[in-house]
Amino acid sequence: MNNEAQIRVLSVDDHPLLSGGISLLINSQLDMISVGHASTGQESLQLYRELRPDIVLMDLRLPDISGIDATIAIRNEFPEARIIMLTTADGDMEVRRALDAGARSYLLKSMPGKEMVDVIRQVHAGKKKIPAEIAAQLAEHYNDETLSAREIEVLQQIAGGNRNKDIAERLFISEDTVKAHIKHLMEKLGANDRTEAVAIGVRRGIIHL
Repeated sequence: MNNEAQIRVLSVDDHPLLSGGISLLINSQLDMISVGHASTGQESLQLYRELRPDIVLMDLRLPDISGIDATIAIRNEFPEARIIMLTTADGDMEVRRALDAGARSYLLKSMPGKEMVDVIRQVHAGKKKIPAEIAAQLAEHYNDETLSAREIEVLQQIAGGNRNKDIAERLFISEDTVKAHIKHLMEKLGANDRTEAVAIGVRRGIIHL
């Protein structure tokens, strides 16, 4: 198959072994070719400008900016960019943020290679593709009340082992306000205590440790 007919894929990942494996998988397909690899979000934007790939496989966790921020940066310049988020993180909030940023699909690194290349073909054909297990995760929390920016800040502080007094000082609010935020965020998450609230927050991708 000539190069013009092949789907040109740019991979963005800071793990050399994984990116090498993805390149081998892509290049083993007759209708695909790996055209480049970036290991940071900034590099992904530079390479997109140079290479204009058909598909970008974007890791969520990068050393400089997140894959979501890199996706936003690329799509700000190239609104037609077709970006597939490829990650180990399956928290519903991260999936939602990625899709809101304009990602066409959200794949887990644990999925079989055959499924990955099938999704690349579908996204290249103009479709959005969300695997069943990711869609189920999204649906489970679709109607949940989302945490406010301040509640997320408080939850992140709790995860850091800070007491109410410490949180109040760090966020320049009163201890009573901290207690109110904790009460609300625990109700929204369905948590019984602070430890469970942190565990749910991490699992759903609301906060990171």
